[in-house]
Amino acid sequence: MKTQRAKRKVLFLCTGNSVRSQMAEGFLRTLGGDRFEAKSAGTAPAGINAYSIAVMKEAGIDISDQSSDGLERQMLDWADLLITLCGDARDNCPVVPPGVEKKHWPLEDPLHGDGTEEEILKRFRKTRDLVKKYVEDLIAE
Repeated sequence: MKTQRAKRKVLFLCTGNSVRSQMAEGFLRTLGGDRFEAKSAGTAPAGINAYSIAVMKEAGIDISDQSSDGLERQMLDWADLLITLCGDARDNCPVVPPGVEKKHWPLEDPLHGDGTEEEILKRFRKTRDLVKKYVEDLIAE
């Protein structure tokens, strides 16, 4: 008889919970949904960025129904693994409960910088592709 292993619960934390953490949640749900549960939160949630939704749709993943949530204690208690995606979240994250592993993925915020529509999309695509690589590496561990 085959025993089913519990899914690993991953919480992605960013400041605004609008770009990087939303992308990571979407990728992990899609690529690792059979082995992982994913949630995301922000220290100061700002809503999901429209560019994030657009570039994820280009990758075949719809994140428009995800929510931009503030970090709450029960989220930390729920998680097996906390991954911060920006320095601010890494530096300002509350103490995690015992047994919760913590990692940091140093990703630049594509919201920083001006430019044309195409230049902005290029930054978001670069971030999306980096997030996907990190998620694929996490799944392969």
